[in-house]
Amino acid sequence: MPIELVGCTLEEIESALAPLGEPRYRALQIARWIYQRRVAHFNEMTDLSQQLRERLEEAATLMRLRMAARSDAPNDLTTKFLLDLPDGLAIETVLMGFDDGRRSVCVSTQVGCGMGCTFCATGMAGLVRNLTAGEIVDQVLLVRSETDERITHVVFMGMGEPLANYDATLRAARLLNAPYGPNIGMRHMTISTVGLVPQIRRLAEERLQLTLAVSLHAPDDELRSQLVPVNRRWPLAELLAATRDYADATGRRVTFEYVLMHGVNDRDDQARQLAVLLSGSGAHVNVIPWNPVHGLQYARPPVHAVHRFAALVRRGGVSATVRLDRGVDIQAACGQLQRIRAAGVLA
Repeated sequence: MPIELVGCTLEEIESALAPLGEPRYRALQIARWIYQRRVAHFNEMTDLSQQLRERLEEAATLMRLRMAARSDAPNDLTTKFLLDLPDGLAIETVLMGFDDGRRSVCVSTQVGCGMGCTFCATGMAGLVRNLTAGEIVDQVLLVRSETDERITHVVFMGMGEPLANYDATLRAARLLNAPYGPNIGMRHMTISTVGLVPQIRRLAEERLQLTLAVSLHAPDDELRSQLVPVNRRWPLAELLAATRDYADATGRRVTFEYVLMHGVNDRDDQARQLAVLLSGSGAHVNVIPWNPVHGLQYARPPVHAVHRFAALVRRGGVSATVRLDRGVDIQAACGQLQRIRAAGVLA
């Protein structure tokens, strides 16, 4: 059976070439064609011999995602891509541009999501399947190819729970960091999680310089268990212990995402409680006004209330900022991704 090379490391490509009797440097050439130039056919690898290209056509394949639709936000540097997978399913990926020149790709790690957070569009249809490492990496490569932008950052915050697809997510991060690939620094990558404690501890053992972002959304177990069902399995005490250990092991500050919903988790006393909860951790809080999702009954707090909440957290001694709205008009913002192709039909 042919081997799929998109998602393979350099060492794995070397191993695949060994039976063909090819020198090791050929693997580096092929890896660069895959991850730097994003070719779709072996006959495009023009520095390989015709004979080798023909043998590769028989022994290997090159999986590439296909862009099905593109939406550009009218008010900011945000573009959303609907991408077709080889099996006919689809995912969404977002490019976010910033005035300082940063270009960040928000990648998906699963088709759908099984975490069941009550305020998020992605989980409404449940989990369909995990993505492969190649499918995760190719999102970045496709966006770079389609926009001709130099990608500086990657955030694993799109569709799905990255740590529920741990092996593929970590393999993708390493490939994106590889010198034969996009060569994006680990410090420029963020992995988000709703709080899968065993996987957070496993990630800490990797000693990578990734930023860990935890979707918190409530300062107490009762409310968080309603909003983020996984909290019933790993409540706040266990989660915060794991994040402290992650920070100690990596030297990286943990970020806590807090989606603010009017009348649910935006009271002054909840801001103060959040500050107490995270006091002394060195963590940073991203306060995110809830982004509208059709069919959900939550509401965004007024702008002044959002900034007041963040100010109260800071007053409690914890770093906090309000995340700027990006891509809301094209359903590309936090919690809005749901692979809609047309007229409300899931892709």
